[in-house]
Amino acid sequence: MKKTKIFNPYLPLNEYVPDAEPHVFGDRVYVYGSHDKEAGETFCMLDYVCYSASVENLKEWRYEGVIYRAAQDPDYGKENSENSPVVRRYLYAPDVVQENDGKYYLYYCMAGEYGNGGYHGPIQVAVCDTPAGEYQYLGYVRNRDGSPMLDGVCFDPAVINDDGVIRLYYGTQYLYEEEEDFFENEGLIRLEMEMFHKSREEILTHAADVSVMGPYTAVLEDDMRTVRGKAEPIIPCRVKGTSFEGHSFFEGSSIRKVGKKYYFVYSSCLNHELCYAVSDFPDHGYVYGGTIVSNGDVGINGRTEAERLNMTGTTHGGIEKINDQWYVFYHRLTHKSDYSRQGCAEPIEIAPDGTIRQVPVSSCGLNGEALVTEGVYPAAICCVLNNGYVPHGSNKKFAEHFPHIGSKNGEVFLKELQDGTLIGYRSFAFTGSALFTVTASCEKEAELRIYQEMPKEFAVEGEVTGELLATIQIPTSKQWILCKGEVPFVKGDFPLYLIYRSEGEGKIKEIGFE
Repeated sequence: MKKTKIFNPYLPLNEYVPDAEPHVFGDRVYVYGSHDKEAGETFCMLDYVCYSASVENLKEWRYEGVIYRAAQDPDYGKENSENSPVVRRYLYAPDVVQENDGKYYLYYCMAGEYGNGGYHGPIQVAVCDTPAGEYQYLGYVRNRDGSPMLDGVCFDPAVINDDGVIRLYYGTQYLYEEEEDFFENEGLIRLEMEMFHKSREEILTHAADVSVMGPYTAVLEDDMRTVRGKAEPIIPCRVKGTSFEGHSFFEGSSIRKVGKKYYFVYSSCLNHELCYAVSDFPDHGYVYGGTIVSNGDVGINGRTEAERLNMTGTTHGGIEKINDQWYVFYHRLTHKSDYSRQGCAEPIEIAPDGTIRQVPVSSCGLNGEALVTEGVYPAAICCVLNNGYVPHGSNKKFAEHFPHIGSKNGEVFLKELQDGTLIGYRSFAFTGSALFTVTASCEKEAELRIYQEMPKEFAVEGEVTGELLATIQIPTSKQWILCKGEVPFVKGDFPLYLIYRSEGEGKIKEIGFE
């Protein structure tokens, strides 16, 4: 039976594939990403898997299985090797490209717990005859003399077949704009030497705009491993006074060619948004374009970081044109950490002038239209979850209580809902009044307040707000109970917002319409 709808996250609720790079090969789109564990204790604990869908039907995703295992890498689990002074067991954000010989090449970096050793390089390569088969280890990206290519910081590789030329992009940056005196600050220099496993001379190779930090690019030879010439930076390290000020590069390189323009997508120093830069050239001339998506909707309608609508944190992804529609793939945080991230996607538009307008996160995602108000939905497809105090997460698992998406015994649901928590879904195709249902469990009697536009107490200036439509009472219960209420919904495509009111914490597993 064919699926008639899909929502965010677009993969099963118990699947965690962040850092997604979508690629159309033939008549299918394939998503490659790292692989987090449910309630994981660090980043990227599982082996690479792949999912694919027909370009004609993004509502049905097929599990392709494990395509590459960390243990296949010769450096797996080694301590104090020449290029890996810490134990590296985890596969970080990859990318895949089809070479001119028809084969598929997977580029990746490994790291240890909490990312330790992830900046020590080199970039590794695996190869396969098919997009989602079992990739086999090929080797590391190297210089002409056979030594590992370690220019810049080898992290988060991205690749593109640019009319037969294979271009590799990668890098990271910890030079923030308030640290413009970096090259005169001995403490910062020593920190970067230790973090990047580089000598003082390498850190200070260029005393002005360029260092080992920032995004780099290189051209690969036909063997898909050897760098032709030398890798070079594509964006200045210092960004004050440039178009990148306020949204400088942090990590997560991704590259696409749109017409004759090169679009470089990256995670910014704000660490919750995907931004893009555009150039007429693949290796220089990039100008900042804007934000494509923020996993906290920061920037939408002027919303500030303090007004985030979700727990924010690392994001990484790419854009792809699928059946004449462009999409951005990104990820959200669950389980109160950066270690259990789920893939989401939104349609975007590249305007005639080449700009991309920031899109809000949604529950619809790849559905192509608002969700129908029929049947039951997992509560965890919400795209807004905030009680006013959810934090920004970065390489940390929080112990304090706040609303989040969690799991237990194979069930994924909303947990630790506190008085005043806002839960939002964008959007539903309402047909009029309906019986709204919620499956919940609450420590104390609770009330669920229902709106079709943003409640005033969570709105920012200029945002459309809505009035209270109805309330549903939820009795105290340690078990899941089904509660219902008639709601006079206005006909049309609208968001659905719920405010949880109670003196005790609650959980919600499902919402529905009868």
